[in-house]
Amino acid sequence: MAISAFALWVASAIVPGMTIAGTPTLLAAALLLGLVNAFIRPLALLLTLPFTIVTLGLFILVVNAAMLGLVAALLDGFTLSGFGSALLGSLVVSFVGSAVSWTIGPSGRFEVMVIERRPAP
Repeated sequence: MAISAFALWVASAIVPGMTIAGTPTLLAAALLLGLVNAFIRPLALLLTLPFTIVTLGLFILVVNAAMLGLVAALLDGFTLSGFGSALLGSLVVSFVGSAVSWTIGPSGRFEVMVIERRPAP
């Protein structure tokens, strides 16, 4: 939830038309986005599978924007000005979430990869 909250905060800071009223709303949006992505998004992906196949997967961007729009519709204090801000916001949330998750390993700590070059025997 912390990664989602951070990603939503970054998205609200850089995406025009996406506003989150405060920290409690931000945390509620992160929790609700996690629940929506866990329960509603798989059903939406299944129902839109023909469109996803025809568009070679690009329709998943529309589904992601719709999930973010659903969260905004359910929460007071979280607003999106339109589909464009929902699409751009979902892209930013996905990118930031992936980047932060990539830097944090399964142990929950930042991990650094060290590559040692050993001399040839």
